[in-house]
Amino acid sequence: MIGGFDIAGVFFSPLVLCLFSGLLARIVISKVLERTGLYQLVWNRPLFDMALLIILVGVEFALLRALI
Repeated sequence: MIGGFDIAGVFFSPLVLCLFSGLLARIVISKVLERTGLYQLVWNRPLFDMALLIILVGVEFALLRALI
């Protein structure tokens, strides 16, 4: 089991760290896709962005579990 981390006396789940870093990664990937014009191939952009966020968070959480 992955333990929590402490910030100013408040314990947070590692999932919070994965969500934050996944959101930052999604923003970067979205900017790249927007500049290259690949978003024109996407049927529903909000659905694609949500799926991308869920995939990124899942991969990061799996990597975190493998490292600990």
